Amino acid sequence: MQGAGSVVAPVILREIFSSIQGEGPYVGCRHLFVRFVGCNLACAYCDTPREVPMKCRVEMKPGTGNFVTIPNPLTPEEVGVLISGLNVARHHAVSLTGGEPLLNPDFIRELIPLLHGAHRGIYLETNGTLVEELEAVVDLVDVISMDIKLPTATGMEALWEVHRRFLQIARTKEVILKAVVAAETPPEEVLAAAELARTAGSVLVLQPVTGRAPEESPAPAELLKLQARALEITGDVRVIPQVHRLCGML
Repeated sequence: MQGAGSVVAPVILREIFSSIQGEGPYVGCRHLFVRFVGCNLACAYCDTPREVPMKCRVEMKPGTGNFVTIPNPLTPEEVGVLISGLNVARHHAVSLTGGEPLLNPDFIRELIPLLHGAHRGIYLETNGTLVEELEAVVDLVDVISMDIKLPTATGMEALWEVHRRFLQIARTKEVILKAVVAAETPPEEVLAAAELARTAGSVLVLQPVTGRAPEESPAPAELLKLQARALEITGDVRVIPQVHRLCGML
């Protein structure tokens, strides 16, 4: 496909597809996903491929696993045309996901005005670390689903301060905070996440490691203890696994 009229560089996308939202409080809602390539972090539990695809996969009939492939990179106009063929109006939201979509703020600013019709608008899934990039697009998104990167789960250093700065920009939108919790996650990290949620006025979703060896996820009793401790700090804390994995969906 050849696009015309774009004033930003085309980007490489991995997939465009329709499926259920598998994480957070909107789990089960029909979302139209635009999956970007690349991330500025390297979490230990990440299951997103790192290779750069030569083609973007587009599942024209949801759930079939039958994809057409479009040569990368793509312009915002080309992505808009592809999405227009997937009946946006039947979807709860258009989800910009990754990877990390905010690595492409200029592209996103041009793309979003082409994505009309979803009931809840634009749902941005992000790792909550690219503050200036969020500031460049925040006026165009409707829901921000931010991962809180707990050090014991990610294998990285703590990112509390950058998360706080990110949430200062996000505060004008609906914010969902998610934290992947592993068997070794200490209560102190969950309590720090709860404090972020309290300050942001956001729901906090504790997401046990899903689809791996059972011993990598906290035991049921431990999950309930973590939730109870977090509820002492903020009023809305939910335990929700990755449901799309349980359903065998993308």
